[in-house]
Amino acid sequence: MDHQNHQPQRILVDTDVDTDDVFALFYLLKQDPNQFNLQGITINANGWSDAGHAINHVYDILFMMDHDDIPVGIGGEGDILPNSTILPNVGGYLPIIDQGMSTAGECRYRQAIPVARSGRLDINSNFGLRKSFLPQGSRKYTPLQQPTAQEVMINAISSGPTTVFLMGAHTNFAIFLMNNPNLKKNVKHIYAMGGSVRSNCPKNDSSKECPNIGNLYPQDSNPYAEFNIFSDPFAAYKVLHSGIPITLIPLDATNTIPLSRDFFMEFERRQNTYEARYCFQALKLIRDTWLTDAFHEQYCMWDSFMVGVALSVMGKSHNHNGENEFAEMQYMNITVVTSNEPYGVADCSNPLISEYSFPKFNVTKNGLHSGHVQMGMQDPFCLQRKCQDGYTKEDNGEDAVNVLVATKAKSNPDNQSSLQKAFYTSFLHVINSPEKTGRFDIRRQYPFHREVLYKPDFGMKMRGKPVIFDMDMSAGDFLALLYLLKLPVELLNLKGILISSTGWATSATIDVVYDVLHMMGRDDIPVGLGEAFAVGQSNPDFSAIGDCKYSKAIPHGSGGYLDSDTLYGLARDLPRSPRRYTSEDSAKFGAPRDTEHPELRQPSAQDVWNSVVESLDPGSKITMLTNGPSTNLAQIIQSKNGSSLIQRVYIVGGHTGYVDGNEKGNLFTVPSNEYAEFNMFLDPLAAEQVFTSSLDITLVPLQIQRRVSSFSSILDSMNVTIQTPESVFAQRLISRLWQLQKEHYRYNHMDIFLGEILGAVIMAGNPQLNQTFTSKPLKILSNGDITKTGQIVIDEEQGKQVNVFENVNPEAYYEHFARVLGDSRQSAVLGSFHEQEIMWNSPPERTNFGHHNPQL
Repeated sequence: MDHQNHQPQRILVDTDVDTDDVFALFYLLKQDPNQFNLQGITINANGWSDAGHAINHVYDILFMMDHDDIPVGIGGEGDILPNSTILPNVGGYLPIIDQGMSTAGECRYRQAIPVARSGRLDINSNFGLRKSFLPQGSRKYTPLQQPTAQEVMINAISSGPTTVFLMGAHTNFAIFLMNNPNLKKNVKHIYAMGGSVRSNCPKNDSSKECPNIGNLYPQDSNPYAEFNIFSDPFAAYKVLHSGIPITLIPLDATNTIPLSRDFFMEFERRQNTYEARYCFQALKLIRDTWLTDAFHEQYCMWDSFMVGVALSVMGKSHNHNGENEFAEMQYMNITVVTSNEPYGVADCSNPLISEYSFPKFNVTKNGLHSGHVQMGMQDPFCLQRKCQDGYTKEDNGEDAVNVLVATKAKSNPDNQSSLQKAFYTSFLHVINSPEKTGRFDIRRQYPFHREVLYKPDFGMKMRGKPVIFDMDMSAGDFLALLYLLKLPVELLNLKGILISSTGWATSATIDVVYDVLHMMGRDDIPVGLGEAFAVGQSNPDFSAIGDCKYSKAIPHGSGGYLDSDTLYGLARDLPRSPRRYTSEDSAKFGAPRDTEHPELRQPSAQDVWNSVVESLDPGSKITMLTNGPSTNLAQIIQSKNGSSLIQRVYIVGGHTGYVDGNEKGNLFTVPSNEYAEFNMFLDPLAAEQVFTSSLDITLVPLQIQRRVSSFSSILDSMNVTIQTPESVFAQRLISRLWQLQKEHYRYNHMDIFLGEILGAVIMAGNPQLNQTFTSKPLKILSNGDITKTGQIVIDEEQGKQVNVFENVNPEAYYEHFARVLGDSRQSAVLGSFHEQEIMWNSPPERTNFGHHNPQL
């Protein structure tokens, strides 16, 4: 690169923290800060990663690279009003056309991204490597204190000329431009990885059009789009048409720089820095878990290549035509397709014009933004006509914009090298450079780092009833889990935990469950990961993706996934468990091939159910507690002898209070459905299967949960009991929920989580609580009508007789919960991450926290 004698070039990065984005971040962080200075990172939570996991991932990368000074922004709680007014700090959780007065909403574009393995589960945890490799600093997400994406963008760009790198959907930056037109002059240039302009037809067939030029899968409904642009086509259109100079690195170019076998082998030989090792380990897991044998042809250097091209262009004094070392460039006239012809069709697919007398954002009723907008990967209109939403299409009309486009990766000028592309050499050189390298990984961060599994020795104690806890990882579920772990094993023997990722947290939050078990010395309890979709919501032809008809009710931002995924910012205070989610797998369980460590495979919910069944004494049966959607339970009762092996099921959820009175449900994000409760709504077909089975069911409905949802009362009881590490943690979590409820309207629903402890308490059986039950014939409505789905009705003819919990002494309940958590028996083995740090900084023989109790 040509070095110039001027101030460092200021850069802002907007990223969805996909794995290739991580490679790009490392490549950028390794540059000379006197030439390229990273001013801020904003996270796009509308793509390949979920907000809470992404923010902590970036914080850990920056800590390792000694860049805690770089601000990181995500989310925000602003709204877009029906009159198109964009309030400050809109979070960008949804594409612009779907963003309204809530962070709950549709997944019309995002449903193209796989949810579980090979999708957001793997990306959120970086295939299980994030917590096993990266060190942990002091920065973490904290509700209502985290800088927002819009704040970071405004601060960086208002401070001087800034070049913007877009490595995901354009939602955040488009909102910035729409809301801050006065700052557009400070945006020097935009570099974006995304789109697909021209098909890569074989040379001998160049006369024919190659329609499948995008990279969505399956491509049945849209063969033209690329993920980053498809995630928010209207935002991409706004950015492209902003008048700011833009350079696009589309699939046209990145398809010419796949991660070749020669590059992979050379990378395997050259892992001289922490960042190189972290990147290579991720690449190896991606390769080992790739669904086909075409990894080296299909996995490309997408975002890292874009950053390399951008820095090479920026490093030259004369770059009028985008001269650079790594890519061939060409100016093209393009636009972004945001809707499909015929234009002006009012078919309720287009949120910009449907139900509006005057379309939003000054859209013309019969203009190019007013056609059918793709509703999802199974959209009948698109399956028939092949939609083009998100297509970066060449256009010579008045809508065209002249854009500098990378067309092809340049070959390596060194003909003797096995690395065929010029950027291969640069990437390996930069990532392995000893300058500006990572300081340590988690193992080198502490002189006496060690991973220990804590397993209890119950000796000759008699074991109580075998129990499986089915949880969706809401805040209340974690409180219930702590309670269950404190009960005497003679009363209740917790033998397994099933995780539902169709509820209040994403599947990668399973790591927080592992951390709680580690804290409590129960690394012996298996944890199984359930299905990623509610019954009937996965794509019939490609089960890794699917609709969000029910899960869309959970907010993505504050009070929703962002907070549940981080346990309201407190998850990082828990000690790190040696157990964690991993994408390691084996062909024995249906994987395409064995990975390097198939024994580390993450068990499924069905795996854990089977292992618990095999461990039962003859004649024993399992008691189940289900604190979330019925997805896992429905799958179990469909398995061989599933129902016959269950003694009783305690279900926390449902709402029957409106039957005798007029008490509303708690589905606050779906106002048209007044009487449903979240757990039933989130998977109504699974709930129907459970309520038409032969199971003995005890229901803990919403109205009784509400009777024990007093923050002040439960905290008063906990304040006068003995303080164990687990009771202190529970107090902190409850106090945070209460404080957030008082501070911001997004948190008005926080008290719904307190009642979720109730199922565990009544399952344990305490006569002092004055519990009463009534048998009622109940039926779940699951006909798909969104205004009624998930509601429970009394049906004397077709309803199932269910024991409904109807009365409890609230004060006795609060005191009982506080007393159990304050009991010094079966207390935490390791109270916090801070204690773990002390342990890792001390020789083993010098560590003693006083509350350790390995002999439980």
